Amino acid sequence: MADKAVADFGLIGLAVMGQNLILNVADHGFTVCAYNRTTSKVDRFLENEAKGKSIVGAHSIEEFCAKLKRPRRIMLLVMAGKPVDQFIESLLPHLEAGDIIIDGGNSHFPDSNRRTKYLAEKGIRFVGSGVSGGEEGARYGPSLMPGGHEEAWPYIKDIFQSISAKSDGEACCDWVGDEGAGHFVKMVHNGIEYGDMQLICEAYDILKRGLGLPTNEIADVFAKWNKGVLDSFLIEITRDVLYYNDNDGTPLVDKILDKAGQKGTGKWTAINALDLGMPVTLIGEAVFSRCLSALKDERIRASSLLQGPAVPEFTGDKQAFIDDLEQALYASKIISYAQGFMLIQEAAREYGWKLNKPSIALMWRGGCIIRSVFLKDITNAYRNNPDLENLLFDDFFNKAIQKAQSGWRNVVSKGALWGIPTPAFSTALSFYDGYRTRDLPANLLQAQRDYFGAHTFRIKPEHANENYPEGKDIHVNWTGRGGNVSASTYIV
Repeated sequence: MADKAVADFGLIGLAVMGQNLILNVADHGFTVCAYNRTTSKVDRFLENEAKGKSIVGAHSIEEFCAKLKRPRRIMLLVMAGKPVDQFIESLLPHLEAGDIIIDGGNSHFPDSNRRTKYLAEKGIRFVGSGVSGGEEGARYGPSLMPGGHEEAWPYIKDIFQSISAKSDGEACCDWVGDEGAGHFVKMVHNGIEYGDMQLICEAYDILKRGLGLPTNEIADVFAKWNKGVLDSFLIEITRDVLYYNDNDGTPLVDKILDKAGQKGTGKWTAINALDLGMPVTLIGEAVFSRCLSALKDERIRASSLLQGPAVPEFTGDKQAFIDDLEQALYASKIISYAQGFMLIQEAAREYGWKLNKPSIALMWRGGCIIRSVFLKDITNAYRNNPDLENLLFDDFFNKAIQKAQSGWRNVVSKGALWGIPTPAFSTALSFYDGYRTRDLPANLLQAQRDYFGAHTFRIKPEHANENYPEGKDIHVNWTGRGGNVSASTYIV
């Protein structure tokens, strides 16, 4: 069988993403072996899209593995969940120690943790890699986020960095970290994507209902924004969507039912943030906003029963308000990324991962859905200070938030006065104000918890004394009145 080993790389799963990734790998000088459970797809692919390229096919797992050079580099682009495990099991009898299995699907990171450990026991190196950029990215340069068994990286680095997107000549791909770190970072990427999209939709709603702009003029606003600090893939496609007219000459977007779908990765991010105790509020609001949009029938009934303010005709300086809105969107995006990196940092601590923060920002600069100009500034922030505690502490972003703050507050307050919901803008601002507040009202909350559940509290260092020692968990009989020192106890 050894003389049949002709391929540098193997890929299982010939949906459009898989086909495009194979073509991309072949274009960069590697020979690829393609396999699909429905083998007729392999034949069609070889006869059409792959014709004349350095691509071979296989009609069984055994043949597929036999055609791969050692160590075998095998990528799975199949549905997340059981199909991944099933293919792993079908591959194992035909693999040797040191071979590499890469899961490029949208797998949940705990599954990648499990698979890394399971396969390591069998001598197989597992990689869970986030892949972003959609069909076009797969074909011409995706963002790739590999993590898992670190010994695999030197063997896949040449292929992954060759086929990935490039930003200022640097590959948008680097080793992320241990176990499920690659899929974790992809999950956070998708959560930030939810947040970015929700922010853009809120800006669109304010321009439409608050300023009364027609859709083509809103498109003009996004076209202008795409030339400044908001220059990004999502702003770019929003511009294109808003310019697109139906056959009758009216904007197609105005005819689309306002019920948003979701595949779960934003929800995973929000759940993980709650599990780790990280206030990733913007992504959470973005997920809940999609859930609210799904209640269309209820919202129709509510629209005739529940009262709110009528949106007045805008009489101020429209351009000045649009400039404020641009700054509000920019500041809120900064908060979203700051929260995302807070979650990534906490995950590294909690799971014992070594994560490469500057490279994560670099990976998102090109090829992926959230790619934007200001990710270059995030890359620089973490390269200048790899131990940066929070993105908001970086001088560049500190100044950007300061500059945006007045317009940001104006937009959020106007949204409230007009009755136009701005959950993402509002939570971003609330987080900022909470994060910069030295003393939050959680002191009262702790007293309440101690009153009804004896959950205890701790005293501020400046108020510590022999009755209320610093660093001790204290419980008070709150039905006593002030000065009843004997009613307090502390738990060592």
